[in-house]
Amino acid sequence: MAPAIHRPDPPYLQIVKHIRAEIESGALREGDHVPSARQIAQRWDVSLATATKVLAALRSEGLAVGVTGVGTVVTTRSALNAPKDRIVAALTGRIYPADEHAEIVSAELVAAPPHVADALGLYQGAKVVCRRRVTHKDGVPVSTSTSWLDGELARIAPALLRPGSLGQGGTLGVVRAATGRRVAGPQTDQFTASSATEQDAAALGVAPGAPVLRGRNWMRDADGNVIEYGEFVSVAGRWATYEYEIPS
Repeated sequence: MAPAIHRPDPPYLQIVKHIRAEIESGALREGDHVPSARQIAQRWDVSLATATKVLAALRSEGLAVGVTGVGTVVTTRSALNAPKDRIVAALTGRIYPADEHAEIVSAELVAAPPHVADALGLYQGAKVVCRRRVTHKDGVPVSTSTSWLDGELARIAPALLRPGSLGQGGTLGVVRAATGRRVAGPQTDQFTASSATEQDAAALGVAPGAPVLRGRNWMRDADGNVIEYGEFVSVAGRWATYEYEIPS
């Protein structure tokens, strides 16, 4: 059987991906103007109809909004910085959008809860690194997350127990520098609708029982071994965007 032919994305999707990347990298920030349909048509040499389709797609994804008398501007308030985004951004040197920052609230060596031991492939009660953070957007807490790593890493990469920023690449960058292991191959993220616990409520400034998005992820190396197991909780109203391709 002949191999499948992979055709390039339609022109409007290629432009959407480019502008989306500018927004995710912080090159285009909250409130910045998105190029108008006419500017898009001229810059990419496409029809005005194609350019209009680009702006419609960005608005549909919640990355831009039309403002009367102003035009189309960037809005990232409904965009969730999900595990996938964290991995991809870490590889490019920027983990959070320009209007977001994470505060590391604790970094310690603890006994692994049973589900964490299972996720990391360790024995029950094994020591693990636990790093907790709260992410703020324009000064308002929007998500809280926890990274769990094999406690043995604390010996060879003691920076993991430092309650502060780890710099470019975050935890995965520190692990790679110390061990050579890096995230590669198939990864897994899971999401579920949930209610805020007392701990969630205190971190996010919402009422206990408020609706939240809860997620967990397994970051694996090329051999399929889990480097980092993560959990996060986000306030309601933020969209996580994933793209996938279905073979024709």
